[in-house]
Amino acid sequence: MQKNAIILYTIVDNNLAKFLANKSDEKKIPCFGVLGNLILSFSKLLNQQASSIPSGQHALNEEYYERIEAIQFTMNHDDGNLISEIEKSDLVLLGVSRTSKTPTSIYLANKGFKTSNIPLVNEKSIPEILKKNPKKPCVIGLTSEAERLVDIRKNRMSTLKETKSTNYTNINKIRSEVDEAKKTFKKYNWPTIDVTRKSVEETAASIIKIYEIHKKNG
Repeated sequence: MQKNAIILYTIVDNNLAKFLANKSDEKKIPCFGVLGNLILSFSKLLNQQASSIPSGQHALNEEYYERIEAIQFTMNHDDGNLISEIEKSDLVLLGVSRTSKTPTSIYLANKGFKTSNIPLVNEKSIPEILKKNPKKPCVIGLTSEAERLVDIRKNRMSTLKETKSTNYTNINKIRSEVDEAKKTFKKYNWPTIDVTRKSVEETAASIIKIYEIHKKNG
């Protein structure tokens, strides 16, 4: 056996830690628990008892599986896909191009919400099932200032190396898009969030509040 050996361990299972300590004593090898004092200090500070469960922070509970299911659902229902399953959504986000529908949907999915998002070209792009029953599921409109959308869309075009001038970045066309979207949201009485100066996290927080009210009111 190599001389001057030292054992440092990060075992949280008390029985296993005691077993290791006893064996190290038998072999006369110094043995130290790296996390012992740290866990004790945190337990006192937080006034909570340590669980002593290995990898406890990665517990595969029901909430974990629901979140994974929500993420999978949201990825499958991005950008207007699988409209036939729209009623299975917790949330449906509508908005013209570049109003942060996809990143907001993914953020909400990580919170456990099954989210569909649909690009709003005109009223015809809205699924009939939402028009007939605009309160189920919870539908929320996302909008933004036209000037901000111009910048975002130009950056998008630059990234795609698209140089042709199109209506996609035309300020007057975008203003018309935004105005028509607002009229549509108002027509179906869908709550609207202006994302111009909001981060994805802020937008998602507002959406969750709206969803909770919607769910409470049935």
